[in-house]
Amino acid sequence: MKTYSIGIDYGTLSGRALLLDLQTGEEVATAVKEYTHGVMYDQLPDGTKLGPDWALQHPLDYIEVLEQTIPSVIKQAGIKPEQVVGIGIDFTACTVLPVKKDGMPLCFADEYKSNPHSYVKLWKHHAAQQDAIRLNEIAEKRGEKFLQRYGGKISSEWMVPKAMQIAREAPEIYAAIDKFIEATDWIIWQLTGVEKRACCTAGYKAIWHKRDGYPSDDFYAELGLKSFVDEKLSRDIYPMGAKAGEITPQAAKITGLASGTAVAVGNVDAHVAVPALGITQPGKMLMIMGTSTCHILLGENEQAVPGMCGVVEDGVLSGFYGYEAGQSCVGDHFAWFVDNCCPEEYRQEAKDKNVSIHELLAQKADQLTPGESGLVALDWWNGNRSILVDVDLTGLILGMTLLTKPEEIYRALIEATAYGTRMIIETFEKSGIAIDELYACGGIAEKDPVTMQIYANVTKREIKISASAQAPALGSSMFGAVAAGSAKGGYDTITEVALKHGKIKDNTYKPDALSAVVYDKLFAEYVELHDYFGRQNDVMKRLKNIAKERRQ
Repeated sequence: MKTYSIGIDYGTLSGRALLLDLQTGEEVATAVKEYTHGVMYDQLPDGTKLGPDWALQHPLDYIEVLEQTIPSVIKQAGIKPEQVVGIGIDFTACTVLPVKKDGMPLCFADEYKSNPHSYVKLWKHHAAQQDAIRLNEIAEKRGEKFLQRYGGKISSEWMVPKAMQIAREAPEIYAAIDKFIEATDWIIWQLTGVEKRACCTAGYKAIWHKRDGYPSDDFYAELGLKSFVDEKLSRDIYPMGAKAGEITPQAAKITGLASGTAVAVGNVDAHVAVPALGITQPGKMLMIMGTSTCHILLGENEQAVPGMCGVVEDGVLSGFYGYEAGQSCVGDHFAWFVDNCCPEEYRQEAKDKNVSIHELLAQKADQLTPGESGLVALDWWNGNRSILVDVDLTGLILGMTLLTKPEEIYRALIEATAYGTRMIIETFEKSGIAIDELYACGGIAEKDPVTMQIYANVTKREIKISASAQAPALGSSMFGAVAAGSAKGGYDTITEVALKHGKIKDNTYKPDALSAVVYDKLFAEYVELHDYFGRQNDVMKRLKNIAKERRQ
């Protein structure tokens, strides 16, 4: 009997399932479900208003993904549910929710459904920035050594600042929380009936360390989170590639899978993509490029890198230290421009040419030479994740005149994100961590050759592209196969399945030497602006505070 595994990739706006043939490596079927509630920035479903920098989701949307996408891929392939031997899950992170002891989200209860703090806080929820600042100040004062494992700062996107915000703004909700849990771990709970937290989410997002565990209870008490770990989290952490459990009869009704199907420990969307490209060794940085970008790299030891998001032993692949950095705004950057700054005649031209507005702008931008527009931009429309770790930084474009065209601005925004990636790469290398090869996956890598060529020219590196358009889902399916094991038609190690079914395209993006020379000059200007507005002048934060005052 042929065997298959399923990977479910929960993104920012939708969830997608991928069915993998474990014999051939063929991606047999895929299905996508857009979230019914999307991202809630302004209000809850009942109209309750949200404050600035909020980003919430509804956990019911995640269940709907299971209900619709898994039966769809099974039906498309024409296979029996029993042929699916394993399933893996990945999620955007840190995406967390408060639940009761039985796993029920607080927002499902009538008494809490109008309180924003009872819902899922998405990774891009930045309203806990003041809590992150306080956490970092306290940790630095106490000399907490964990700070260096996170580049010197814990981001407001991570778990603990989000918990601090709940405790500060809604103590009644915090008191009602039995478990504060990553969405990927929660979905695993719904599928298997058991709570099993992954070392990936615990390590990168919840300040857990394989050897040291969590920070001390005294530290959490000083944050206002007394007994946080023992009351709201779990000290039982499971390695990547482990089997979390099996599909319960109840989950079988929801998914259409057979009861007893193996379920892998949950994962993070960026990290799980690594084996999908066949990456199993250090020195190969992977950029997962979508609404934001994560940069993942394997290492053989634990080193401090300024502004990195974290380094976790076994956090990506067992036997290695997994390093993470990232940019909070990439695809979102380009979408902002299209939604807010694109003239009507360009939209009509795109319609006449039967291309998307993004494609038209990319075509026009590709006709420009580096530096021709006289523009340089900072890529901070959604704050800076690495290396400054400051969500209160904002965007900037310098050099515009009355002659500046839309495509010139669009190209400058693309270049800004490429400069941000180069800043991350050079920071790692200055810290003694070699980056020998550069890889990319995600929607931008798959669909936007103009952007990828600019990245190659700016970084002065060849870029290899995932052969799968759904690398995270493929990676999750690989971990599902490992959860099943070879005895059930799967695999025994993630390295084994990655080397067999991981894949990259034959075509790569190679840097153009002449363009690289100009980009060296432009990058130097970017670095000067980066350091001035990121480290010396707080004008961006002052403007943001004035805006908040006027909106109240």
